[in-house]
Amino acid sequence: MRILLKVEFPNESFNKAIKDGSIGEKINRALESTKADAVYFTEMHGRRTAILIVDIPDPSKVPAFGEPWFLMFNAEVEFHTVLSPEDIVKAGLEALGKKWA
Repeated sequence: MRILLKVEFPNESFNKAIKDGSIGEKINRALESTKADAVYFTEMHGRRTAILIVDIPDPSKVPAFGEPWFLMFNAEVEFHTVLSPEDIVKAGLEALGKKWA
């Protein structure tokens, strides 16, 4: 299942990692464990934020994608299912519309 993983870093813990020189190693460790299809860094709500697209093969694997960020940065992590255009076509929206309209 393809997931958009949003990680918002508290400024205090991220700044500390920058100042003590551990930021690169921590980010790389977390990214290596997720094997993301895409990774982008931005700002949201005044915090440094990472947006990752990951493939989670089994729901029991979800904690393995969030825990590195929780434990190393005390980050806020959100998981959002994402669909490709092909997924939307296969979703059967017309039939759902008829059923629930």
